[in-house]
Amino acid sequence: MTMLDEVGRVGGGETVARWIATSLDQERFESWVCATRWDEAQRADPVVAGFLEALADRGGRFLGLPRDSRLAVGAWRGFVSGLRRERIDILHAHLFGSSFWAALLGPVGRVPVIIAHDHNWSFEGQASRRLLDRHLISPRTSAYVTVAEESRRKIIEVEGLDPDHVRVVKNGIPEVETSGRARARAALGLADDAAVIGTVAVLRPEKSLDVLVEAVAILAPKRPGLRLLVAGEGPERPRLEELIRARGVGDNVTLLGVRHDVPDLLDAFDVAVCCSAWEGSPISVIEYMRAGLPIVASDVGGIPSMLEAGVEGVLVPAGDPAALATGIDGLLADKPRRAAIGERARERQRRDFSLDAMIRSIVELYDELWLAHGRETS
Repeated sequence: MTMLDEVGRVGGGETVARWIATSLDQERFESWVCATRWDEAQRADPVVAGFLEALADRGGRFLGLPRDSRLAVGAWRGFVSGLRRERIDILHAHLFGSSFWAALLGPVGRVPVIIAHDHNWSFEGQASRRLLDRHLISPRTSAYVTVAEESRRKIIEVEGLDPDHVRVVKNGIPEVETSGRARARAALGLADDAAVIGTVAVLRPEKSLDVLVEAVAILAPKRPGLRLLVAGEGPERPRLEELIRARGVGDNVTLLGVRHDVPDLLDAFDVAVCCSAWEGSPISVIEYMRAGLPIVASDVGGIPSMLEAGVEGVLVPAGDPAALATGIDGLLADKPRRAAIGERARERQRRDFSLDAMIRSIVELYDELWLAHGRETS
């Protein structure tokens, strides 16, 4: 059973959870999905509707828990009885909230293998999070999965988890066909020769999109017509809108909101940017790589292990608008370099960050943990 808070959220962790649930071999796995914060109105969301259809097409089953509060004891009682009744073998929980509940209730539901899958967090502050990871989630799960070696190192050093318990499964994405540059730009009203940079991110503080706006303010005077496209929505929108006004770059920056056509949208970019303050293994960067885009990214978290500096991308210090502007400007000024870096990034994605590679790693982990359970109970 795949377990996550909300199936419709567009964050990387939720996206990976959906891909796993709909990509497992039907001959070997009966795929269940549990959304722990469910409301029937969510079915109107195109992301949710598409996912539920794909899951049903593969013979999967969906359980939505109608929780209107954090405790909602009645919903959890039904969840535990369902685990027992259906004899769930593997409970794979994504992100902290679901991992907490899986660790707490999975053993009560007699689930043999429980996996906590962490996708990204800063390891700073939130002492309660560290304590729960160390004293509840890790001891009551079969494995604690993270998405990058750097995240694994921090989990071990900062949280004190057993190194043998923490595993790395690299994120991977499926191949897609796109509409091409001309159509993508035409749909956005962009000239073919316009300099376009872009990013895809939930508008949260850790994505540091204010740094990108400041970088555009530095570049705009020397690059008339420069455009920044930001795809995503979130709580930082009002602050970003105010900053865009304050810096006088309203003609340069467009906040596109949530987009369900990201692969096509990326065809419009000349340079893609990830300027986060911290990251694990961001799906957005892997999508940029798949699109063959040259990338300027913060030198944080798992990103340096994804992009070799100067070869598959340009890495800059986090929180430094001037350095970010310099990295972007250098790529915009050199089309052959952009093409070479983008092609090497595409090759790296196909080799290391494909959906098939991620699913193989997940299945290998499932098999290993299931066999270990058999040995423990024999």
